Amino acid sequence: MNESEIVKVDNIATRADVILSNIAKFWFVVAVIGQWIMVYYVIAHYGGALLAGNTGVLESPNGNQSGLIALIIHVLIAVVIMGLGPLQLILLIREKFPKFHRINGRIYLLTIFIGSILGLYLIWGYEKMPGGQAMFFAMNIMVLLIITFAILALRNAIARKIKQHRQWALRLFMVVNGGWFFRVGLMAWILIHQAPVGFDPETFEGPFIIALAFAQYLIPLALVELYFWAQNKADATGKYIVSLVLAVATLVMGVGIFGAAATMWLPQV
Repeated sequence: MNESEIVKVDNIATRADVILSNIAKFWFVVAVIGQWIMVYYVIAHYGGALLAGNTGVLESPNGNQSGLIALIIHVLIAVVIMGLGPLQLILLIREKFPKFHRINGRIYLLTIFIGSILGLYLIWGYEKMPGGQAMFFAMNIMVLLIITFAILALRNAIARKIKQHRQWALRLFMVVNGGWFFRVGLMAWILIHQAPVGFDPETFEGPFIIALAFAQYLIPLALVELYFWAQNKADATGKYIVSLVLAVATLVMGVGIFGAAATMWLPQV
């Protein structure tokens, strides 16, 4: 291979890297916008009512006071996780404000651990879990993954293994937002089909709900693993293919965010 051919190959590889990076960033921006819309909804819809003492806006999973308190704390923790969590993944903040990154990271991980314990309490407290047994098993697996990824992210940060820390932090981001991905995926499905296909909206059970119960964190995890592979091992063709997959995923996610915001979140504010 002569010098001009080498330069051409290098240019193709560089272009593929740039496209992959930009599409991944666009996916992240769309996801964060969607999460912050939900944070706004939770604060506006539930915050004022709870401050006024109106706990009727939330329904205890087991009908008792302890379940209601756990649910309120869980909702507050979800606001912190979705509100502050994305800031941990922004390179500019990490580089320009390292102290904030460390403090915010500790808050983020602490709330994740507390939220995971409360999540397990709520999951096991339901007399009849929405979504049935599939949702019950899927949620237990998701909580275990969240705790495992949080520990691995923390351990690698302490060991100063920055690359591994960032990878586990990205995996953690994907699974800890499983509930948000569930809502977005559900609304994207309904909008695409223009009907609740594959499940009964009254009982909230059916084959689609079973699939989505696991897909809410397995698909995001698959996407991030594809991204790691393309970033570190794939050739230019592989990078282009993964870029296309991420672009389609971003489009579907955008449809779901629009549907959730327009029908579930903003109308209740």
